[in-house]
Amino acid sequence: MKDEIYFNKPLSFSRIMELLDQYPDLKKISCPPSLYARTSPKYLEALDELGITVVPVEKKGRPKKYKDEEIEKVQKLLKSGQTPREIAENLGMSLKTVYYLKDSPLKRGRKNKYSPQQVQEVKKLNQKGVPAKEIASHLDIPIRTVYSLLKRDKNGT
Repeated sequence: MKDEIYFNKPLSFSRIMELLDQYPDLKKISCPPSLYARTSPKYLEALDELGITVVPVEKKGRPKKYKDEEIEKVQKLLKSGQTPREIAENLGMSLKTVYYLKDSPLKRGRKNKYSPQQVQEVKKLNQKGVPAKEIASHLDIPIRTVYSLLKRDKNGT
């Protein structure tokens, strides 16, 4: 008979008696940590006196599909500036997986076409009183974009 079992139901008096009847040579009961925490200390002491130890088991369930090295590689590539789509294609994994393995909070969507430095330059010129048309021609940006960048900054987005 078995001397060690894994049990994932609350240990009550009646269940303990059933287990003892079913496994007379029982020495060890493994259970989830949450279940162990809810088990009465009196039951644990009684089982201990009978020579049966109850032990919480940490890792139970499906093993991880990706190793730490792969996770670090994804994070390093993200920090180097590659897009999640490029990483997915290069590493042969799904785009959803790349987003799952990321470390930093990424937002889906398009990257900003204009760098923060360009936005700052547009703001400075506007604050100096330079008209939007001149800003557009000076920085080689469409005039609608100049207005959009100024509006975005005022809204705080």
